[in-house]
Amino acid sequence: MNNPKIIFMPHANIQYSQLDPKKRKWVMENSYKKLFDLVENGGYKIAFEASGYTVEDIAKQAPEIMAQLKRLIAAGQIEPVSSPYIHFMVANIPQEVCLDSLKYALDIWEKYTGVRPETGWNPECSWASYIPDLYKEAGFKSLVMDADSFMLSFDEIRKATGLTYDVQGHSNKNHLFKIEDYIADKPDYLKYITNPSCAENGLQMIFRSDCMANPMLWYLMGATEGLREKPVSIDEIQTMLAKWKDRIAQSGSFIMPYAEDAEYIGTSAYFYVKQFNQARFFEPEPESVTRFEQLLKTAVEQGYELTTPKDIFSNTNVLENPHVMNIENGVAWHGGTAKAWANTEYSKIMDPVCVMILEGIKAVAKACGQSMDNLKGDLDIAMKALTSAYVSDSRWPPLPTSPGRFNVRESLDDMYTANEALKRAMEANDIAGKKSLYSPQLMQTQIKMIDEQLMANKYFGE
Repeated sequence: MNNPKIIFMPHANIQYSQLDPKKRKWVMENSYKKLFDLVENGGYKIAFEASGYTVEDIAKQAPEIMAQLKRLIAAGQIEPVSSPYIHFMVANIPQEVCLDSLKYALDIWEKYTGVRPETGWNPECSWASYIPDLYKEAGFKSLVMDADSFMLSFDEIRKATGLTYDVQGHSNKNHLFKIEDYIADKPDYLKYITNPSCAENGLQMIFRSDCMANPMLWYLMGATEGLREKPVSIDEIQTMLAKWKDRIAQSGSFIMPYAEDAEYIGTSAYFYVKQFNQARFFEPEPESVTRFEQLLKTAVEQGYELTTPKDIFSNTNVLENPHVMNIENGVAWHGGTAKAWANTEYSKIMDPVCVMILEGIKAVAKACGQSMDNLKGDLDIAMKALTSAYVSDSRWPPLPTSPGRFNVRESLDDMYTANEALKRAMEANDIAGKKSLYSPQLMQTQIKMIDEQLMANKYFGE
C-alpha cells in the first residue's frame, strides 16, 4: 500500500481586516518569509494560496520574498493556488465582477512567478450554485472546497449533529467536531474528504475541514484563554493524524488538514478577535513558525507523504460527486454563512453603492461598444477599482467587533477612483453629456455621503 498523502495549504490575504497597511510588509517578513524559509530549508512540499493583490503587493514591497516564492515553485516545493485578485465573498457579489477578478489574479500570478495556477481557492468558502462554473470559465481545473458545508448538506448529518445555520451567526467553528464524530465510521461520507471528486461541470474538487484545521490552529497559537486547561499538544495532533490515517485506509488516499490563514504562521493574525472578541491583532507569534514545522514533521513521522492538490489530481482516481449542488446557497466555512458578511452595517451601506457603480460601468461600456468580458482603458480601471471596493475585510466582522477604519477607508477610496475613471471614459468617448447613462457628479455626492457616515463610526480597538 502506498503511503497516505497529506496536503498543507496556508492561504494569504494581505488585505486582512485590522491589518494596518503600514504593517503589511512586517507580515510578509514575519509570516510569509518565515514559512518559505522552513519549506526551503526543510525540503518540504506544500501548497500556498494568495490573492492576486497579495502576490502583487509582495512583489512590490518585498521583491526578495517574491523571488524566494518563485524559486520554490520552480523547485516543485510549492504549488501556487489562486483566488480572486481581491479577497471577497464570491457568493455576495455580482458574477461578472468575480469572473474578471479570477482571470486577473491568474494573470498576476503568471506575471510574477511565471506559472499560471490550476488550483483555485474560494475565499471563506462562500457558496452559490454558479461558483464551479465561474472558476472553470476563468481557467481553473480544480477548487479547494469546505467539507463541513458539504457534510451539513446531508439531512442525516444535520440532524445527528444538531448544527444549524443562521444569517446572524458568526460560525460554529468550535462545534464542527460533531461532524467528525458522526462520520468517523462511515466510509460513504469519509470518501469525499479522503478522495478528490468532480462536480457535474467537470471541475475537480478536494475538501478541507475544520475537524482537523481547528485543532491545528489552536496548536499553532498555543492558546487556552479559559477554554482549555492546557494548550493543544503535539500528542493530540499525533492522535488525530493516526485516526485519519486509519480512515484513509478505509476510504481513500489523502487528507487536507490545514487550509487556514498563512498569517497564523508567525503572527496571531485574527485569532483573538475571532475566538474571544479581543482587540488584539497581528501580534508576533514566532513560536508558531516552529510549531507549523512540527506539524509537517509529525505528519512525515506518522508515515504521511507531503503533497499538493495538483499531484493528487494527477495520481489519484477522481470520484464523481453528485452532491455538490446540495450545498446550501449562502453558507460559508467554519459553519458560518456568507450572508452574515452581507448583513453587517458596512456591507449594507457600501454594497448598494458598488452596485450603482457597476451598473454605470455596464451602461458606459455598452455605449462605447466595449464588451464586459474585455474592458479597456478607463473602463478597465473602473472595474478593477470597483472590484477592490468589494474587498470582504472592509465589511467584517460584525458587532461588537468591526473592521479597521483603514480597511473601510480603502474601499471608499476605491469607489472614488472607479467613479473618476468612469467620468474620464465618458469624456474620452464624447458621451459626457449623456448623463442618463451615468452621472459621475451625482455619484460623487453618493460616495461622499456614505464616506461621512462610515468615517463617523467608532471602530473596534480605537
